[in-house]
Amino acid sequence: MGGCSSWARPELLLLLLLLGSAWLRVGSAQPTPPGPTHPPGPQLRVRLAGYPRKHNEGRVEVFYNEEWGTICDDDFTLGNAHVLCRHLGFVAATGWAHSAKYGKGVGRIWLDNVNCAGNEKSIGDCKHRGWGNSDCSHEEDAGVVCKDERIPGFKDSNVIETEQSHVEEVRLRPVVSGGRRQLPVTEGIVEVRYKDSWAQICDQGWDSHNSRVVCGMMGFPAEKKVNRNFYKLFTERQQLNYRLHSVSCTGTEVHLSLCSFEFYRGNSSAACSSGMPAVVSCVPGPLFATGNAHKKKQRQQQQQQGQPRIRLKGGARVGEGRVEVLRSSEWGTICDDRWNLQSASVVCRELGFGSAKEALTGARMGQGTGPIHLNEVQCRGTEKSLWDCPSRNITQEDCKHTEDAAVRCNIPYMGYENLIRLSGGRSRFEGRVEVAVGAGDRDQPRWGLVCGEGWGTLEAMVACRQLGLGFANHGLQETWYWDASNVTEMVMSGVKCAGHEMSLSHCQHHGASLSCRNTGTRFAAGVICSETASDLLLHAPLVQETAYIEDRPLHMLYCAAEENCLASSARLANWPYGHRRLLRFSSQIHNRGRADFRPKAGRHSWVWHECHRHYHSMDIFTHYDILTPNGTKVAEGHKASFCLEDTECEEDVAKRYECANFGEQGITVGCWDLYRHDIDCQWIDITDVKPGNYILQVVINPNFEVAESDFTNNAMKCNCKYDGHRIWVHSCHIGDALSEEANKRFEQYPGQLNNQIS
Repeated sequence: MGGCSSWARPELLLLLLLLGSAWLRVGSAQPTPPGPTHPPGPQLRVRLAGYPRKHNEGRVEVFYNEEWGTICDDDFTLGNAHVLCRHLGFVAATGWAHSAKYGKGVGRIWLDNVNCAGNEKSIGDCKHRGWGNSDCSHEEDAGVVCKDERIPGFKDSNVIETEQSHVEEVRLRPVVSGGRRQLPVTEGIVEVRYKDSWAQICDQGWDSHNSRVVCGMMGFPAEKKVNRNFYKLFTERQQLNYRLHSVSCTGTEVHLSLCSFEFYRGNSSAACSSGMPAVVSCVPGPLFATGNAHKKKQRQQQQQQGQPRIRLKGGARVGEGRVEVLRSSEWGTICDDRWNLQSASVVCRELGFGSAKEALTGARMGQGTGPIHLNEVQCRGTEKSLWDCPSRNITQEDCKHTEDAAVRCNIPYMGYENLIRLSGGRSRFEGRVEVAVGAGDRDQPRWGLVCGEGWGTLEAMVACRQLGLGFANHGLQETWYWDASNVTEMVMSGVKCAGHEMSLSHCQHHGASLSCRNTGTRFAAGVICSETASDLLLHAPLVQETAYIEDRPLHMLYCAAEENCLASSARLANWPYGHRRLLRFSSQIHNRGRADFRPKAGRHSWVWHECHRHYHSMDIFTHYDILTPNGTKVAEGHKASFCLEDTECEEDVAKRYECANFGEQGITVGCWDLYRHDIDCQWIDITDVKPGNYILQVVINPNFEVAESDFTNNAMKCNCKYDGHRIWVHSCHIGDALSEEANKRFEQYPGQLNNQIS
């Protein structure tokens, strides 16, 4: 954001004071002309603009000196937003937006450093730097969110004009009988919401650019030609009501309201005499393709193209997440400088979604790791890939992971949220899971329960995603305390999800042949969902730097043996004589998510270990394994949570968790927990391992006991060479940090790239 300009020199200030006193003397003898900086409140016109927005929010534009312009977000306050919202006829403001959230305006930036008390009649009555005096760019355009409640009796021409010149809702209406039932709808008549019904668009001058914009809004990456003759025959028999005509898009817009168009006035049903309603046909992305032949074709195309060079990470819903790109065999992020809807839309379409709903800045989808590959990406919107867009290569000093760019894409409406619901919870984010069966028939769907047996975090993640409620905090196998529904029949059992599915029906399950040991309602599955989640990952270089071998005497290992931290052959040793050979290393576990990592069990069920004098808040927090290059496990260790706490934090982040005096355990966002190499059980017992080449693998939260936004980065791998006396550990990296080719070079088997066995 722009800063304030420097103050004038003292001589200039003195001159201004002298001129000011002269002006006052003259002013007493003749009428004072109106001041240029504060026109009377009612004469000033204000409107809301931009996308994506509803009618009560948007970029603020003011009409001054016969020209529309914007307001800079420097020093903007809720008081400013209150004044603007009341001027527009709303009772109050509920929030405001910075950094051109609703898109960049054009023309002048009329106001900067605005400071309203909150009771002014007009924004022009507030303190500001003067009309047109600004050091901002349009990337700092301010927006407001008004309470959707009108001031009684309010009449203002520019409110009516703004509402008339905005298209909020668009849909595709299928006319083929089979297409009406099938989702997603990929073809149909384009309709816009008008008052309480839907109206059509005249297709005179309609072209593929317009279709591309509509398809993007509907969640589809591309458009295709449509059979106009079929629709002409159909629409000749219809009573149509036209709303728009002369629509002209460039194809890069993310919403139809950003295209130029005209509204029909007067008798709209008689309009569009030489045309017909606009009809659009869209190409669905791979996730949403319905026909098997189409899916097969998409798969063949993907195989020919090889591994994708772009992905989304850390998002709760399909089509959203932090943008990560693959360069030089290493995945990295994009800096959010100049990140906008055009560039975000190129990403979305490349991944098989529609145009972008939001281009998110400031690591809103969590911070990534590794390199930051691109900065100042500036796509026009017509590019096939993000790699075709102009950008700047940067060094880590220019940008930090707190500035990682993210997107929310338009995805097709699939109706999955209508097949699931929660009952009995204290809020809409929790409850017993109820699913609809037989919903494809004409009959009303039959609601039933899901068997809690085997239900866990991954299944809960899919349920929360299907409900549109974000991430899963907990997957519950018993829900007797939520007995608030008359649904008592179990209709689904054996649910086993990988975690990425869009609906529970896409997971493995028993189908019609139910198998549930406990069929009582108390054993039905439940969830607690959350908008945010933690994300743990290991600092791989520290493992590499601190790894060493220690021959530790058996008489010093009684406590470790009690906690099962040694190889099984230790039971046969001649205690207390002899020793065990241990591979020791430090592990530093960061929380880079958007919620604190808390152990699953409450403190009432933590286990006290007298020998080591600590509480275990999780049975197994980490797995340590030594694998041969072909994937055979030759040694293993496990780490229960001796103590989960904030050892250190990033700047400006306060520690919240410490174990002393039976304190709360957890890891705060932006902090890390350090288990030093000299702590008991921070090792792998390699006494029985023969010399050779191996892989060291460390997996955090291996049993998915605690929900995270991303489980694919929970594993770390290193190459090891052991000669019987010394060990060399090198090439340590997070499991999904490298390309597929680099991983194949790293090891001769596909193996366990993360804590999901492939």
